[in-house]
Amino acid sequence: MILNLVESGTGPPLVLLHGLMGAAQNWGGIARRLARTHRVLAIDARNHGASPHATGMGYATLAQDVAETLAALGVERAAVLGHSMGGKIAMMLALTRPDLVDRLVVADIAPVRYAAPSRAYVLAMQAMALPHGLTRREAMAALEPAEPAEGIRAFLLQNLVFGDTPHWRIGLHEIAAGMAEIEDFAPPPGVRYDGPALFIRGSRSNYIQSEYMPAILGFFPAAGHAVVEAAHWVHSENPNAFLATLEPFLES
Repeated sequence: MILNLVESGTGPPLVLLHGLMGAAQNWGGIARRLARTHRVLAIDARNHGASPHATGMGYATLAQDVAETLAALGVERAAVLGHSMGGKIAMMLALTRPDLVDRLVVADIAPVRYAAPSRAYVLAMQAMALPHGLTRREAMAALEPAEPAEGIRAFLLQNLVFGDTPHWRIGLHEIAAGMAEIEDFAPPPGVRYDGPALFIRGSRSNYIQSEYMPAILGFFPAAGHAVVEAAHWVHSENPNAFLATLEPFLES
């Protein structure tokens, strides 16, 4: 599958991969800053943003989508940065197509299976009535039982098209069907990525725990680690500290 992307800047290619329910546009100021020194390719995963909808949300499939998109762009090798679900896509790409990945950055996720709260979000979004004239305020209220945090509800509603016929722009049915694959991480046996890798975790996040380190180092023996004062959305919650950690690694 050839994916939608937002391209900016010139220089060495740098791929940005968003998290579940996100889109390329979520990289915002991070992408603009990195475009000063790189050809930034912020990609919408399948069933997200403006990319096509299709069944299959396993990470081998999602990584193959990225590989095909890079081939269509004539990009033979790139630095790859992914957050959350995008971090798992980035890891799978590095493990299965190391020839494409010059260096790897993973933001607040590990190569393990997660029982994340995302299932509740998906169920609430599927159950939400979408009447003619639905307002953003009404939609925010409808999601509140599943997620009390206003910021997360606003993030989810970036995927809702309002107007005469409100509808979800994302492949919500396909994402719901693929939740077990999204939570999992199952690379082929024996693979590893020996290139430079950096794992950045949020200091107030529990997505990367000490017991996950053997899995990280087993797949990525050259991995370095850094901590940014933030929760799970490290790049948006503390962009300056995130960039201060990221940019020296990209330039090394």
